[in-house]
Amino acid sequence: MLANSQTALNRFLWSLPQPIFVLGFCALSASACLSGWIDPWVLFTLVLWLSFPVLLVAEWLMPRREDWNLDLTDLARDTFWVLATFLLWVPLYSKYYDPTIGALFASLRDTIGLTFSLQAKSVSGLVLMALVVILAAEFITYWLHRLQHRFLFFWRMHATHHHISKISVGRCDRTHPLEFIGLNVGLAAIFSLLGASEHVVAVAVMFKVTTVHLNHANLPLRAGVFGWVFTTAESHQLHHSLDYHESNTNYGCAVILWDRVFGTFSSKPEVDNVGSGSGKPLSIFTQLALPFFSDKKLRKL
Repeated sequence: MLANSQTALNRFLWSLPQPIFVLGFCALSASACLSGWIDPWVLFTLVLWLSFPVLLVAEWLMPRREDWNLDLTDLARDTFWVLATFLLWVPLYSKYYDPTIGALFASLRDTIGLTFSLQAKSVSGLVLMALVVILAAEFITYWLHRLQHRFLFFWRMHATHHHISKISVGRCDRTHPLEFIGLNVGLAAIFSLLGASEHVVAVAVMFKVTTVHLNHANLPLRAGVFGWVFTTAESHQLHHSLDYHESNTNYGCAVILWDRVFGTFSSKPEVDNVGSGSGKPLSIFTQLALPFFSDKKLRKL
């Protein structure tokens, strides 16, 4: 009885860090937007880059699984993907792709005749509006993600993210540059369609990025109440399962609600092995080349 109580207490305590950090940084971002004590994008940059060493140290001190601990080769490869993502892929898509998607949905907004906009003048209001944006954008992302797992044509751009043999925060950014074509649609579309203010955009991006990175951390985080609606490390890491059927659950990147609604949610608390196909790690070159492999070669990996 005492052991069960301690286990329940332990699960509860480990359900707190993710919502505290995610919502806390969102509140900081909202505060920066309203009071100007720091530029919200400077704050975002600081949070982003400082989170990697902090979470890596936390993974070393309190790993969810010790067999997921990284060696120097793992760290070097993860560093490549993180730097490539935020110094190359994201800036390029932000400059040339996202504005095009935004313009298309802004035109749709005008055609439909939507006149409302998402904005707020309080910290709590900004966070709430950001959550509305995230819920709507993740509806789009959820279905695009399901398509990636259903059809080989789309899988070849997503496969890079699943060909990992360990879970760690930097693995969040092991994403093929072509996959951003789909990844960026949800937020870019909803920002324009719902008329989100610049402040709402800043807070929503803070929520999305902090959530998805924590979801990949090798820490004993638990879902808790936050996991009723939003994706947590516990639910997302099951999506990385080497088991095919388990990997076809919990598609939500930041919102798990749509999995619950459409019947793809799994509450299994632990994943046995992570990866895809044979489960063997692939070189950086191979991962970048995956979209150009033949169907036969792709299936053999």
